[in-house]
Amino acid sequence: MSYSRMVLCAVLLMPLLGGAEENEMEGHETHAQEGRLGRGNLPAPSNARWQQECGSCHIAYAPWLLPAESWRKVMAGLTKHFGNDASLTPAENQEITAFLVKNGSADWSRGLAPLRITETAGFRRKHQGDEVPAGAFKRASVKSAANCQACHAGAAKGDFNEDSVRIPN
Repeated sequence: MSYSRMVLCAVLLMPLLGGAEENEMEGHETHAQEGRLGRGNLPAPSNARWQQECGSCHIAYAPWLLPAESWRKVMAGLTKHFGNDASLTPAENQEITAFLVKNGSADWSRGLAPLRITETAGFRRKHQGDEVPAGAFKRASVKSAANCQACHAGAAKGDFNEDSVRIPN
């Protein structure tokens, strides 16, 4: 096996073998997740109840934006869902949780379970520095970093393709 192939294999296997200490210590998801966030090539899977209940207050965020454990935490805390009571019936909660967990990202280092997409390293890398103008999230047309569709027209469909980003004034 050539040296370059060995290095490639080591890099690809590191998260699986527990060698991704930097990712685990700093809260970074793997490069596969970062690639998804950058290309936006995965459509959001569909579930009518998820779309109706979650989409009634904000976009129904694509399940692959967070790992399964994050979705379990979010769904377990709906009485205080980011300052609002988003309670559901037990059956609704169970159905939506199962959908989100099944379709959540598997491309994360073990032990990570952020509650907000905006807390992920991939989000921070893509939305800080030269990529997004200072103060963009405070503009009236954007309002907050959680308002994905302000800049990503396809966000509700799970499309975050960088080529289609339009940051409003």
